[in-house]
Amino acid sequence: MDVGWRIAGSYLEACNCEAICPCRRIDGRAGGRSTEGICLGALSWSIETGRFGEVVVDGLNVALVSRYDDDEDGSPWTFALYIDERGDEAQRDALESIFLGRSGGDAIVQFPWARKPSTLVAVRPVKIELEHGGRWPWFRAGTHATVRIGRRVAEPSTVTCVIPGHHRTGMEVVAEELSVREDMLGFEFSGKCGYVSTFEYSGNGEAPPGGASR
Repeated sequence: MDVGWRIAGSYLEACNCEAICPCRRIDGRAGGRSTEGICLGALSWSIETGRFGEVVVDGLNVALVSRYDDDEDGSPWTFALYIDERGDEAQRDALESIFLGRSGGDAIVQFPWARKPSTLVAVRPVKIELEHGGRWPWFRAGTHATVRIGRRVAEPSTVTCVIPGHHRTGMEVVAEELSVREDMLGFEFSGKCGYVSTFEYSGNGEAPPGGASR
């Protein structure tokens, strides 16, 4: 879809890896296999400013739950996407297009589920509540996913993650709750890794300052 788009805001994720997640880059060194070989996670984005063509998506939220196996050929993702139910049809369609990678741009670089042959379980409009900026970040996507952060990881190194982008800094944290209830995806963990950062993605000529790189 040849539509110019750009979104920016804050990001929070958690998965079943031990902190610091071995998939991260530490001081620029590439990451490796997930702790268990199978990664189970939940991700969220709070869009502070954004547009897709003429459609404004300021203030809307997006979440995603996922599973992948490091030993499966190509490590394809099985995932479900949740779109903020407060958005109208045009806004929800815009966010679906961006987060499924249909509109190209940075999504193809930074969203593994968009650049790999992966399995989409569902796209659901749900109530997404979150607080990324407080002392204890959290988010909830309807009855499908909950993440609550319990503490920060004391780490003097620079830790980065591909999804918000390795060109952006972030903070490694520990999730006291990671709970997902979704078709083909159901799991619950405590004391596993999380990551808080900011993001800025764009496509088709809408380049953010500094661009995006893996």
